[in-house]
Amino acid sequence: MKKKYVWYILIIIAVLCCALNLNVPVQAQHTNSQKMIIAHRGASGYLPEHTLEAVAMAYALGADFIEQDVVLTRDGTPVVLHDIYLDLTTNVREIFPHRARPDGRWYVIDFTLAEIKTLQVSERVQPGTRMVVFPTRFPVGKSDFEIPTLAEEIELIQGLNTSTGRNVGIYPELKQPAFHTREGYDIGKIVLDMLAEYGYEGPEANVYVQCFEPDYTQRLRQELGTKLPLVQLIGAGRVYDVLVTAAGLDLIASYANGIGPALSRIVSEKAGNARKISELVTQAHKRGLVVHPYTFRQDELPPYIQNFDELIRLFFFDIGVDGGFTDFPDRMKNAFSQR
Repeated sequence: MKKKYVWYILIIIAVLCCALNLNVPVQAQHTNSQKMIIAHRGASGYLPEHTLEAVAMAYALGADFIEQDVVLTRDGTPVVLHDIYLDLTTNVREIFPHRARPDGRWYVIDFTLAEIKTLQVSERVQPGTRMVVFPTRFPVGKSDFEIPTLAEEIELIQGLNTSTGRNVGIYPELKQPAFHTREGYDIGKIVLDMLAEYGYEGPEANVYVQCFEPDYTQRLRQELGTKLPLVQLIGAGRVYDVLVTAAGLDLIASYANGIGPALSRIVSEKAGNARKISELVTQAHKRGLVVHPYTFRQDELPPYIQNFDELIRLFFFDIGVDGGFTDFPDRMKNAFSQR
């Protein structure tokens, strides 16, 4: 399928969304009282993740925020890609077969932006087996998608905000700052400078900047002096256990505005599919932190849940999270409307 036809399809989708009253109302500014729909890598349940097409579809399907995972090219350009590697979502093996590092991986930081733009993006595959991670999603090799720059994605979202009258925010994640530092790049400063160029400045800016590395998230606030809303991501692994303690949450509250925990940090499965709900959301709220867990997927439900709508009800309305990352923004919006 030619790229121009993909865009035509997305325009039709946007028109249908409006016709079906699926568009969200204009929002002047996000507040803690809103239940926020954060499009995880765009509408990645329907189109290959982090493509401009997935961004446009997420916008049309009613997302309040759209996520950008940010990594740097060799010439220091921020591009939107979930990994510091290229080999799980692009055809880099075929285009640059001899550019892998000794570990057998192709790194974004080893390629210029011009080289990056020659690659085609497809659905994510498993390392080793090369099997598609989500086989019922967009078929591999059936269209022409590319890796966007952060600037391209911001301009698309801001342009749509102008033409629709909505105020959809951005939600960039700094990917592996320690890795970029070892490679000689300060990814935080580069991204903050770009955000400022596009008007994202101050605590009321319609943006959240997220990161998994606590030391670096603190650096954004304390050394680089950003006043933008910050979110400390909290993974499921044991290395993050300290962050969900009382002392850990106190520390996070000293530099961040919220947390982005894995779903399993909030609800875990016990014997017989019984649910065990932690105190994380309650304790975070006591410290003034918003809670935006990840990832709500209709094709990867936790074992303790029967369907996607039940998952949304449990987290948003029973437990009380403030927003969530989803591959299916329309499904989350529909679940909200049922309340």
